[in-house]
Amino acid sequence: MTRPLASGVDLLPLADPTAPLAWLRGDRGAVGIGEALRLTFRGPNRFRDAAETWRRVTDAAIIDDPVAVPGSGLVAFGAFAFADGSATESTLIVPRTLVAQHRDVWWVTTVRELAHEQANAAAGADPDQPAAEQPTPELPEAVETGDWPGVEFADLTSQTAPSVQAYLASVAEADARIARGELEKIVIARQVHGSLAAGADVRTPIARLAERYLDCWTFAVDGLIGASPETLVRSTGGSVSARVLAGTRGRHTESTARDDRARDELLTSAKEQHEHAFAVQSVVTALAPHVTDLRTNEEPFALELPNVWHLATDLGATLGEAGSSLSLVDALHPTAAVAGTPTRDAIDAIDELEPFDRGRYSGAVGWIDHAGDGEWAIALRCAQLADVDPTTGARAVVASAGGGIVAGSDPSGELRETVSKFRPVTEAFAK
Repeated sequence: MTRPLASGVDLLPLADPTAPLAWLRGDRGAVGIGEALRLTFRGPNRFRDAAETWRRVTDAAIIDDPVAVPGSGLVAFGAFAFADGSATESTLIVPRTLVAQHRDVWWVTTVRELAHEQANAAAGADPDQPAAEQPTPELPEAVETGDWPGVEFADLTSQTAPSVQAYLASVAEADARIARGELEKIVIARQVHGSLAAGADVRTPIARLAERYLDCWTFAVDGLIGASPETLVRSTGGSVSARVLAGTRGRHTESTARDDRARDELLTSAKEQHEHAFAVQSVVTALAPHVTDLRTNEEPFALELPNVWHLATDLGATLGEAGSSLSLVDALHPTAAVAGTPTRDAIDAIDELEPFDRGRYSGAVGWIDHAGDGEWAIALRCAQLADVDPTTGARAVVASAGGGIVAGSDPSGELRETVSKFRPVTEAFAK
């Protein structure tokens, strides 16, 4: 049951302090409280299986939604693994209560596991009363922000650390394979690890990300927390959009002149433009069979974020066939921006060169509603929280970052780029 709210509320204080569900960006966003349904998927068909399972769930559901905007009614938050063979589950989670905003429209949705008539009675509803006049469910109580002890990530910059040495060696090997003509681009990532003390309120890093990275999707889904600048796909009411990012320079906010030079170097770099063109073509090729009127800006632009400059291209289109936002995610993932070119060969190389399972890093994170509309970002600038250790109450935290390796890439320069990309997470999780 979805009902409009007469006025806005502060969303994040409503979320569970230890297991928040959130999707936030400026004057749009939602938080979920509790779990009414959890669906899990694995393997190469995880997106397709999720799209089909969600269709069956929504076909069987009774939707009472007078608000009728994208993201109202029955909604699931999702987080999907990058690799087909990942040991990490991909999930769709339907919250028991969802409170959401789209600009000046606010609403609350409650999910009941009862028959329709029983659900109405439990909510104190009159079956003869028009749906829009049914009483609004009570909002969850806001929870005061608790302690935040912070997380310190090991081996972030030390070039003598074994994990950093392994990353540098992987970049060098990737560069050698490209020089031999085996691939054109490979995205190589690395991980840093930390530990979060028992009882920490993980809404703190979410709030920091949302406040600082206004042009990003800030998310918290099943322990995956981050702020992604890259829209994998947004599909609402038949309108489709995406944002492709590839090519990076670190910011120099201490000096306007240095910062401007970094931006201009990015815009004029043949290497970065080459890498960006791969990523854009990957998305165009994947989207084309599913949309009409596909268009992009003529030249990439420099997207300004607090930590980096990115080369960016925006795409727009019209949905050309029956399908859902998850169907488009299935068609798009993985893009060249997170895998490489040719994509299948790049994924095989990643399996060989990265000494870890990426989990949900560089997979897809977002939401889908009962109409199939949804917003999905590539899970970047993020960290995954493990389950609570039953003995200590602590939680392991793994953050990931990477970059595209093309001909002439310098391992030390690529390492510096990862440090810049880690900044959103390391600063948000700091004490």
